[in-house]
Amino acid sequence: RFYEKVQALHQDPKASVDNPLLAFSLIKRLHSDWPNVIYSDEATENIQALHDGFKEVEQELPGYEDLDGAARALMRLQDVYALSVKGMANGVFQRAGSGRPPLYSPGRRVSLSADDCFHVGKVAYDTGDYYHSIAWLEEAVGLFRLSYGSWNAGDRSSLEDALDHLAFSYFMAGNISHALSLSREFLHYDPSNQRVARNVAKYKKLLEMGTGCCGPPPHYCPPSHALLGLLPPQPALEHLPHLSCSYETNGNPYLFLQPAKKEMVWIQPYVALYHDFISDAEAETIKGLAGPWLQRSVVASGEKQQKAEYRISKSAWLKDTADPVVRALEQRIAAITGLDLRPPYAEYLQVVNYGLGGHYEPHFDHATSRKSPLYRMKSGNRIATVMIYLSAVEAGGSTAFIYANFSVPVVKNAALFWWNLRRNGDGDGDTLHAGCPVLAGDKWVANKWIHEHGQEFRRPCSADPQD
Repeated sequence: RFYEKVQALHQDPKASVDNPLLAFSLIKRLHSDWPNVIYSDEATENIQALHDGFKEVEQELPGYEDLDGAARALMRLQDVYALSVKGMANGVFQRAGSGRPPLYSPGRRVSLSADDCFHVGKVAYDTGDYYHSIAWLEEAVGLFRLSYGSWNAGDRSSLEDALDHLAFSYFMAGNISHALSLSREFLHYDPSNQRVARNVAKYKKLLEMGTGCCGPPPHYCPPSHALLGLLPPQPALEHLPHLSCSYETNGNPYLFLQPAKKEMVWIQPYVALYHDFISDAEAETIKGLAGPWLQRSVVASGEKQQKAEYRISKSAWLKDTADPVVRALEQRIAAITGLDLRPPYAEYLQVVNYGLGGHYEPHFDHATSRKSPLYRMKSGNRIATVMIYLSAVEAGGSTAFIYANFSVPVVKNAALFWWNLRRNGDGDGDTLHAGCPVLAGDKWVANKWIHEHGQEFRRPCSADPQD
């Protein structure tokens, strides 16, 4: 039964991890469902062979951190793109209460099981996030009710578990009446549970005292990354007359035979997109070089660097000596920007992979404090950023400039360029930007950060000290 379930989910293996629901269920299956099958009472035949085979691959399977992160990713997608939980459980990426077309329509719809929804709700429950736990546990309870009494090899939880957690979530949200109703339903299935019986008595007493008859909805302050799905309408293009497309040589002989395809995206801040900046072969080479070295991305925190929930990705650094492709790419960046990339005027090429729900909340690329690790290079602050899209994504993943109120979608093989500093050396506050969560697909980018030292005669200051 378990084999048939897995086989049905993977009719199209190439597209399997593009769908975040399928990616989550794959991680959950490898972490939770397989051990549940192998150590179940039904696995009596060939039990030793099952155990030995499992032990051989156990270290390579996803761990709890991976499964926990995948559940958080689904909640992040729910928030940022205002998705309906019921729709997600049914494999549909539809905005809640919206009659508009889905944001993403996978070729093969994958629905979540009751146990899948329970796990997502439990991750929220364990952190006291009752807003999300109620939404996901409600869906789990509904699905468990439909299949009550039937055994599923992949289930670690049950209707009773879901009712128990949902009742307490409603209690913590202030809706004691509904908590009482759910606890009574629990006792219908497990009348001998003394703990839940005590909860019922407690809820009754609170209601008799006139406390929490219906309760307010769970309080929820959307995280800052929810901004990315709620940007106000962008100005009409006719009000931005300076935007244009052109072939650029930048006065560099390197570009005479093949000029750069430049699209001006925005004026303030200055943001340009260079189309067809690299080839498919070059992109695959860079991803292949970085793949074995990928590690969880870190962010600057004072004088240190550490992992953070507001940046979910993996990254690696490549020197220009790593491969001729990297060296050629650096020459191309120097040609289009007109800047000096020789050490120590620029950092190594950073290759980043944003997987399931991968994102980076609003941030500046330049340092806002002299204590930042960026100053250890002794080459000044980051004057400019070049971000190269190494892959396409089916939905999500845009680069959003928050204060300037515009976003740039992922354009495969294109390079996005912007100035982080004004000509006077001050940071440009309009460059606050974020990487929107990847809704579907696998997002790869390569970042090149260029520092201000060495650029004095390439980007000189102007006569206006405010510039």
